[in-house]
Amino acid sequence: MVAQVLAVVIFVAMFLLIVMDKIERHIVTLACGLLTLVLVFGVAMHSMSAVVETLSFRKIFTLGFWYAGARAEESSAGINWATIIFIFGMMVMVEGMAKAGFFRWLCMLLAKMVHYKPVPLFLTFMVMSAVLAMFIDSITVILFLAAVTVELAKLLKFNPVPMILSEIFCANLGGSATMCGDPPNIIIGTSLEYSFTDFITNTGVIAGISLILVIVYFYFVCGRQMASESSGVVDTSNIPAPKDAIKNKKDFIISCIIFAAAVIMLVTHAQTGLTVAFIGALIAVVTLVTSGTYALELLKKVDYKTLLFFIGLFAVVGGLEQTGILEKIAAFIGEISGGNIRLMVAIIIWISA
Repeated sequence: MVAQVLAVVIFVAMFLLIVMDKIERHIVTLACGLLTLVLVFGVAMHSMSAVVETLSFRKIFTLGFWYAGARAEESSAGINWATIIFIFGMMVMVEGMAKAGFFRWLCMLLAKMVHYKPVPLFLTFMVMSAVLAMFIDSITVILFLAAVTVELAKLLKFNPVPMILSEIFCANLGGSATMCGDPPNIIIGTSLEYSFTDFITNTGVIAGISLILVIVYFYFVCGRQMASESSGVVDTSNIPAPKDAIKNKKDFIISCIIFAAAVIMLVTHAQTGLTVAFIGALIAVVTLVTSGTYALELLKKVDYKTLLFFIGLFAVVGGLEQTGILEKIAAFIGEISGGNIRLMVAIIIWISA
C-alpha cells in the first residue's frame, strides 16, 4: 500500500512539474524516475528485481531485442530501450539529412514546381509535412518547414502564419498514421509488437481522412485570403534555386539513400523480422560512418534532453506498473463502463488525451 501511494504521488508530482514548466522536463522525469527506484522499489518494496526489471538493461543483450524472430514472451514493464534507440537513430539520420541540405532542397524544389504561387505552395507544403511526418518526428518536420516557409513568405510577400499552422496540423496527422511517426506510436508499436502495416491500415485510414478535411478547411479559410493578397506576379530572381540548398552532392546522395533504406526497412520490418531497435541502431551507425569528420558534430546535435525525458518517464510509469496501480486503473475503467466496449474506448481516449 505504501509503495502504491508513493508511486502515485511521484507520478502526480512529475505531471504537475511538467505542466508548470519551471524546471526542464528531462530533469523532472529523471529525478522522479530516481525517486521511484529508491523510494518505491528500494524503501517501500525492498525489491531489487523490480529495479532490474524496470531498468531493463538485460533485454538489450538478447537476440530477441534486435531480431523479432528470436523474441520470447517477456514483460513490457520498465524502460523501453527499443524506443530510445530508434528515436536516437532517427535523430542522427535527420541531422545528417539537414546538414546535407535535404529538407531545404525538397522545399525549394516543390516551390519551384508550383511556380512559387502562394496557394499551390500552401497546399503542397501541407501534404509534404504530412508525408515527411509519417517517417520523421513531426516536431522536427515543422522546425525545418517553418524556417523555409518564413523565408519564402518574405520573398513572395504573403503571411506565413496560416501556412505554418496548417503544416502543424498536417504533420501531427501524418505522425499519427504510422508506427514511426511520433514517440507514442513507437512506444505502442514496440511494446505490443504492432507492425508498420498495422498502424497504416488502422490509424493511417483515420489520419488520411482527417488530412483531406484539414486541407479543405485551410484552403477555404486561409487559401482564398492568400490568393487575394497575392499580386499574381512573382519575381523569382531573388529566390534561391533548389540546387543551391545542396551543400555537398556526395553527402546529399548518401543521405537520400539512407532515408530511403530506413523507410523500406520500416515498411517491411514485419516481414524481415528486424526490430525498430535494430533499424535505428543501423541507421545511426551508417549515418555516422558515412559522415566522416562530421560524425561528432551530428552526435552533438542530437536532442539528448528528449531521450532522457523518455527514460525518466518510463521509470516512473514502471513504478505504477510494478505496484499494480495500472491494473487497478484498468479494472476501474472496466467497472464504470459496465463492459461496454464503446464507452470503455471513449473513456480511455479522453483520459489519454
